[in-house]
Amino acid sequence: MSDSDIENFSSEVIEKLRYYVYRLIDPRNGETFYVGKGKGNRIFAHAKGDIESDALSEKMARIRAILLAGFKVAHVIHRHNLDSSTAFEVEAALIDAYPSNTNIVDGHGSNDFGVMHAAEVIRRYAAETAVFAHKALLININRSALDSSVYEATRFAWRINLAKAKKAEIVLAVVQGMIVGVFIADKWLPATSEHFAGHEDVEGRYGFYGKDAPDEIRSQYIDKRIPDEYRKRGAANPIKYTW
Repeated sequence: MSDSDIENFSSEVIEKLRYYVYRLIDPRNGETFYVGKGKGNRIFAHAKGDIESDALSEKMARIRAILLAGFKVAHVIHRHNLDSSTAFEVEAALIDAYPSNTNIVDGHGSNDFGVMHAAEVIRRYAAETAVFAHKALLININRSALDSSVYEATRFAWRINLAKAKKAEIVLAVVQGMIVGVFIADKWLPATSEHFAGHEDVEGRYGFYGKDAPDEIRSQYIDKRIPDEYRKRGAANPIKYTW
């Protein structure tokens, strides 16, 4: 049996593997298109497209294309014998290292501990820590969304506690622990194309219409670092409240 014919691990191997981090690779061009964390035979299930929840994903479309072309999805295990939290960290680092992947979300901790230039590291850790004098809604925005504007990236579309969000005096846009935008939300609305032209409906989420905060408020927060208590490793929720 060749290496490419292996389709599962024995129970003895699974016990020694514990958690592992793997890449799925398109054999047609050598491109890594997915980074995953798992245990047991998850890597083989993913390579064959046997993960039911992925049926409509971009990753699944790529796997189908590979299989229809007569190839098998290539894969490699980067690290094994890991505990769950360490596997999350390794997974996050690899997601950052392979930006062409089809992972729906950034790796755990990528917002605060992901890829940065040395100058960004210095700005972040040498920056003054913000002191919240207002009820602030913190939103970690995806760095790729900054291709439009900080305001557009911040205002749409989030799973929030609507009643609580309406009490926020300011909305702070955060990238890797740094405050990059300070806004006043005038109105929160369901995230639909009716309310936000040019956007598709996003069920169960909200966006806001607002404006830049006045200079005297903005100067209290812009380019400052959010306190460590709001930057816990592995935190996946991009929304945080300061009150």
